Amino acid sequence: MAGRLDGATALVTGASSGIGEASALALAAEGARVALVARRRDRLEALAERIGGGAIVIEADVTVPEQAADAVARTVEAGGRLDVLLANAGVMLLGPAVGAPLEEWDRMVALNVQGVLHTIHAALPHLLDAAATSPRGVSDLAIVSSTAGRAARSGSAVYNLTKSGVGAFAEALRQEVTRRHVRVGLIEPGATATELRDHLRPEQRAAQAKRFETMEPLQPEDVAEGVAYMVTRPRRQAISELTMRPTEQEG
Repeated sequence: MAGRLDGATALVTGASSGIGEASALALAAEGARVALVARRRDRLEALAERIGGGAIVIEADVTVPEQAADAVARTVEAGGRLDVLLANAGVMLLGPAVGAPLEEWDRMVALNVQGVLHTIHAALPHLLDAAATSPRGVSDLAIVSSTAGRAARSGSAVYNLTKSGVGAFAEALRQEVTRRHVRVGLIEPGATATELRDHLRPEQRAAQAKRFETMEPLQPEDVAEGVAYMVTRPRRQAISELTMRPTEQEG
């Protein structure tokens, strides 16, 4: 049975673990040739072996504009065009704003906002071209955000800022390019079992573990199913927002 993305080329940032890794596998299962972009080359090479079939390994830091642009260029060179971009790379550093290390704020803005913008800026011309010339007649830009972009919480002020800002950008861009058949969609998962919490300071890691100790979190594969659903819709249908939470998560 043919995959719904046969012949398509997809690029996934943050592909070395978690949602990015699971999404790369899901897109490959749909027939896409997938470019795996992240900083940890060893993880990418291991994932490429699991995927097989010409997966493209690109070690890059998307917070550096030149590296983001080079990752897109190398993807197009290897795959012939760019049909799907999943902007997934991100970091979550929680804690009170008062007394917070400024370096944590800078890291979140650099990756969650600037890294997304750098990648999208480089990819847009290719997505527009694919929408106009590819057999599918449509291309997809999917951005992994968070339920934190929908509701602010004490202790996650800058994380909320980055995710809500990306959501506003996505909606404005959607309106700009949707008649040119570039679909812009925002995926907003709630608590998910990924490495995001590993980057927290110990006291914040303990607080998050306590908050979610009675909750079964989403798995990366759950979110990846949503990504695959979003980018495999018929040309006439665009999913602009897809929010998912663990069943027990209230906010």
